[in-house]
Amino acid sequence: MNYKPLPKFDPRSIPVLGIDDHLAGVPLERLSPETLRERFRHPPVWTPEHSVEKKFTDRAPALAAVLVPLVMRDEVTLLLTERTTNLSTHSGQVALPGGRTDETDRDAVHTALREAHEEIGLPETHVEVLGTLPTYVTGTAFIITPVVALVKPGFVLQPNPGEVADVFEVPLGYLMNPANHQRHEMEFDGAVRRWISMPYSDPSPEGEGNEARERYIWGATAGMLRNLYRFLVA
Repeated sequence: MNYKPLPKFDPRSIPVLGIDDHLAGVPLERLSPETLRERFRHPPVWTPEHSVEKKFTDRAPALAAVLVPLVMRDEVTLLLTERTTNLSTHSGQVALPGGRTDETDRDAVHTALREAHEEIGLPETHVEVLGTLPTYVTGTAFIITPVVALVKPGFVLQPNPGEVADVFEVPLGYLMNPANHQRHEMEFDGAVRRWISMPYSDPSPEGEGNEARERYIWGATAGMLRNLYRFLVA
């Protein structure tokens, strides 16, 4: 099968159409581990905002799952990865740990936990699964189930250098505040495509100098996080 080429562009270069600072953020007291547990035990009636991207490849649909790992620090954080630039899909992007479902996987939770261990060495003994969010279909035809989990601190990660260039954490409160959500759109292959970005200035970069490093969260990762926001604010 001949695949259409994936769009080649720098998402940072696409103008910001608007910022959602008119929407209420999720209060920090609703982002505590116990409150998050309670929310998944008794979920509200809500509607996901993002579910299906416009397809831009002839790739056959494939099931996948990602882990949404919420680290139980003094302020809960989200653990994210930066993919290496040599991967065939979504290379170099900020991502949630996860990947394609294997035939031997029991369910989406199994896929997410297995992939998180294979990608970054996150031990399953540190993970408490809370539940799942509705599936998200990417433009590359992956049907992704986000698996939300609490992660107990004290883990030692071992990122797979063939897949992961970096691992970092972002405060969940920052991501659940729509004042940090930017809207973009562009035309590609005859269709207008819209997405959200959540640029984050990492105050603790490694390496030379003291300048903060920008972590550009966008695309499917930002779309799934926007759905998490809708779930928590409902």
